Amino acid sequence: MFLKGDRCYSDKCAFERRSYAPGQHGQNKFKKLSDYAVQLREKQKVKHVYGMLEGQFRNFFAKAEQRKGVTGENLLMMLERRLDNTVYRLGFAGSRDQARQLVRHNHFLVNGKKVNIPSYQLSVDDIITLKEKSRKNEVIVDNLEGAARRGVPSWLQLDAPNFQGTVKALPNRDEITLPIQEQLIVELYSK
Repeated sequence: MFLKGDRCYSDKCAFERRSYAPGQHGQNKFKKLSDYAVQLREKQKVKHVYGMLEGQFRNFFAKAEQRKGVTGENLLMMLERRLDNTVYRLGFAGSRDQARQLVRHNHFLVNGKKVNIPSYQLSVDDIITLKEKSRKNEVIVDNLEGAARRGVPSWLQLDAPNFQGTVKALPNRDEITLPIQEQLIVELYSK
């Protein structure tokens, strides 16, 4: 889930070292989960990864359901196009939480206009620019240097010397590398 930022790209990743639950009984075998429990866990995982509350996630799902195409893929495309997620994907932030905070603190412009709403939906050809004042921020500069290791998805274009990124296209399902089974979320909400 890469919740710890750069740490999960090294040997110190907690998920790699211990794949079992914490605590005294963490290594005991799990009982078989019901279908509902599996679906709920998948939804909770996606909510946690993107840093959303239940009502906001439900609204995103309702909008994804109204669009043409596969509902699960529409949902993931909408989640990927959020401003805070795009800032993280471009490498301006080390984690989605940090990206959310940077957006809330007015560090970014979208098409030359100040936007401080993390859930702002980006469109094709939108340009995300770091404000002039924020270009000397050590945290952001360090994150941009680390972005080369992480890589930028093909639907985004990063212009690091000018501190800006562009949305070249809408994200495809193949480009979303998170281990998400969106069909389980659709099944959960269709009950």
